[in-house]
Amino acid sequence: MSQQQLSAGVCARLSEAAPDEVDGLGAGYTVQLLSIKKVNQTTSAAPAIDRYRIIFSDGVHFVQAMLATQLNDLVSRGEIIKNSIVVIDKLTCNFVQDKKLLIILDLQVVSKEEEKIGNPVSAPSSSILPPDTATETPEASTSTASRPVVSRPAAARPAASGGEGRSIYPIEGLSPYQNNWTVKARVTHKADIRTWSNQRGEGKLFNVTLMDETGEIRATGFNAAVDELYDKLEEGKVYYISRGRVNLAKKKFSNVQNDYEMTLERNTVIEECVDTTNLPTIKYNFISLASMENLQKDATCDVIGIIKEVGPLGEVVSKATNKSVAKRDLTIVDKSLYSVRMTIWGRQAETFTADDLPVVAFKGVKVGDFGGRSLSMLSSSYMSISPDIEEAHLLRGWYDGFGTDKTFQSQSNTMLPGGSSFSGFNRNEMRHLSDVKESQLGMSDKTDIFSTRATVMHIKGENIAYPACPTQGCSKKVTDIGDGWRCEKCDKTYERPEYRYVMSMAVADWSGQLWLQGFNDAGLAVFGKTADEIMEIKERNESDYNALMAHSAGKTFNFSCRAKQDTYNDQTRLRYGVSKMSSVDYYEEAKGLRDLIKESSWAR
Repeated sequence: MSQQQLSAGVCARLSEAAPDEVDGLGAGYTVQLLSIKKVNQTTSAAPAIDRYRIIFSDGVHFVQAMLATQLNDLVSRGEIIKNSIVVIDKLTCNFVQDKKLLIILDLQVVSKEEEKIGNPVSAPSSSILPPDTATETPEASTSTASRPVVSRPAAARPAASGGEGRSIYPIEGLSPYQNNWTVKARVTHKADIRTWSNQRGEGKLFNVTLMDETGEIRATGFNAAVDELYDKLEEGKVYYISRGRVNLAKKKFSNVQNDYEMTLERNTVIEECVDTTNLPTIKYNFISLASMENLQKDATCDVIGIIKEVGPLGEVVSKATNKSVAKRDLTIVDKSLYSVRMTIWGRQAETFTADDLPVVAFKGVKVGDFGGRSLSMLSSSYMSISPDIEEAHLLRGWYDGFGTDKTFQSQSNTMLPGGSSFSGFNRNEMRHLSDVKESQLGMSDKTDIFSTRATVMHIKGENIAYPACPTQGCSKKVTDIGDGWRCEKCDKTYERPEYRYVMSMAVADWSGQLWLQGFNDAGLAVFGKTADEIMEIKERNESDYNALMAHSAGKTFNFSCRAKQDTYNDQTRLRYGVSKMSSVDYYEEAKGLRDLIKESSWAR
């Protein structure tokens, strides 16, 4: 039997307390978690975030509550399980269907492996809404006129009271079924004003990300609201916000973890709050750069790293607007000894400077798989330079003390100066070519990534390169128009193109052969020359060119590849693309074999 002492009577007090009294009951309740159940809330718009119903006991009574979504990791990592003993440091209360819903905002784990304590029964006089009901409300209409008004008794009030006697709702508890709410939230991200034009007319919008201690929500203002409210909101400041509209979130436009979003209207009231106590800064869920290869394309994540390299400012033409957008590539590294290319856009790209190799935290950035793993900021992403958080201080100390002399393995096709020759190559998951075929990599809907070591047997010499636009970041094929080379994407004509490799090569190992498709980086690795130089040799002397092709065979490389089905002219075929290739580093190979021998000896 457990020797843990639970906080006697707390469940009865929480059950009987008025909603505005819950916060006043103090904190530090020691309770036992009798049940942790996932409650799936689905709508026609998008799948919901996981929500967890908690039943906790003081040994005599039990009550039900919801776990705030920022604590979901405690469940997914197995830190809290059935019968765990925890200390609840913070609770709040919200109203749904005229009943109060307890929300656990913060807790500490005391122990996990416990037996059930006592024979608790439901707390008396409970007016607490079962969380299953709270999360299974009917689909909400986005129309203001059709939204039902939730009537409440005069004594019913939201979770907390703000300054000047106002009642404050937690963001976690907002829904389309509530009116007359006020939130107290910090602006963690403010996007630039954007404009649109289509058959229905023209307009403009902006969005902000709001955060309080219970969660985040995205808020968007359109047209007249832009003129009225845009200048009133600043990143980092805290505001009282009321008279907005809450709708189902359009997930394709946002990666904020909330099933709802807020629309700011012309009559929305925004007041700056001087009292910023108990309002958190941005919550991060950092992953290491080494673990990025486990993420799917288009997933979002939070990362923190040292800015090792800052690329020049470039621009691309947006397919949606046909307008030029500024971009800049950064190379970031972390303690996992990996590096990755991070692309930033717009005003941030134009103004970014990092002369002192700062620590930068990124929230909600998008994972790409072109040329290996890469990251890109979205309109809803957030970047903080030298943030005052523990992870940043630890990374700064590690890099200044040890990291400056390290080499880093690249997740992207961008090599660091002095970086490892094994960029993108995972020796521990290396496959033989026959295994690649037998495992049917690339035959599913998703792209499969694999590493292999093979020898180049033959390279197709025909069409080994194409004339590309010389504008940095473009690389589109240009057309010879007689007096120059025309790029339709950039809408410019150039005196001469910049040739780029597009290679098809047969590679082999002891188990079999495979045809790999490679681009410019692959050609540079094989020939050690630019495509311009190769094309000049071909035009000058065909024999020298053929000799160069023959000389390229017989070289062994480490390959990082992607396998994916490709459809062209209504025919589907399996293609193996080269994300990265590098010459074999025999010193690294010797160390790998040494470690393998040590592991084998230890196992015996």
